[in-house]
Amino acid sequence: MSTLAEQVEELPRLPTQDDLPYDDGMPMESQRHLLQMDLLLQGLEPWAAERDDVVVNGNQFLYFNTQHMRARDFRGPDVYVAVGVRPGERKSWVVWQEGKAPDVIIELLSESTAQIDKGVKKQVYRDQLRVPNYYWFDPYNAEDRAGFLLQGTRYLPLLPDAGGRLPVPSLGLNLGLWHGDYRGVTMDWLRWMDAQGNLLLLRQERALDQAQRAEQAAEVAQARALAETERAKAERERADAERERAEAETQRAALAKQRADAAEAELARLRAQLSDGR
Repeated sequence: MSTLAEQVEELPRLPTQDDLPYDDGMPMESQRHLLQMDLLLQGLEPWAAERDDVVVNGNQFLYFNTQHMRARDFRGPDVYVAVGVRPGERKSWVVWQEGKAPDVIIELLSESTAQIDKGVKKQVYRDQLRVPNYYWFDPYNAEDRAGFLLQGTRYLPLLPDAGGRLPVPSLGLNLGLWHGDYRGVTMDWLRWMDAQGNLLLLRQERALDQAQRAEQAAEVAQARALAETERAKAERERADAERERAEAETQRAALAKQRADAAEAELARLRAQLSDGR
C-alpha cells in the first residue's frame, strides 16, 4: 500500500503560467484600442504601487478551467485588476495558481468582438469566474459603455453618477470619460478617477503636475519676496519722512525758541530803559 506522500506525487500536476501558452499572435483591434488599453494600465500603476497588493495587466490569457484547456476555454481580457495578491509580472492569469479570479475586468469593444464581449464573455465572467465588477467600453463610441456588479448569480448594472462616472466598488474608484490628447490622439478616453471624481494621474502627468506646482510655488515665493521688498521700501520711506518731519519740527522749535529768547531779551532791554528814565 502506497503512502500518502506517494499518492500525492502520483496526482497529475496542474499546469502553471510557465506551462501554458501566453501569446496567440493576435494584435489589438486598432491603434486606438491599444492606446486605450495602455492608458488604463498606465493610469492605475501609481495607485497600485502605493497599495503593493495589486496586479494590473491586460491582453493576457485568463485560465480558469483545467478540463477545457484543450478546447481553448480561456479568455483574454483587455484589462484586468486583481487585489489582495502578490504583485509582480504575470505571463497569464491562472485562477487555480493564483487562488482567485480578477476583481475587475474591462473589455474594449470593436465590431468584431462587441457581441462576444456583451454575451459569451459576460456570462463566463459572471457564472464561471464570478468577477465582481465587469465593464465594457467602445473607443470609437464613448456612449457605448457599461459596468456591472455581481450580486448572487446576477450582474446588476452600475448606474453612472451625476458626472457620468461608473463606480468600481472593488477598488473604491470610478471610471469616467476624459477628453484630451494621449500620445497624439484626441478623443474621449476612459480613465480611472478617485471617489471624488479626480483623475488618477499618469506618472508623466504627476511629474508635470509637480513641476507646475513647483513653478507656481516659486512664482508665489518670488511675488511674496517682491511684496516684502516693496513693503520694506515703503517702510523705509515712511521712516525717512517721519525723520524729516521730526527734524523740521526740531528746527521750528529751535527757531521759535530763538525768537522767544530774542523777544524776552528785547523786553528786558526796554524795561531797563524805562527804569533808567525815571
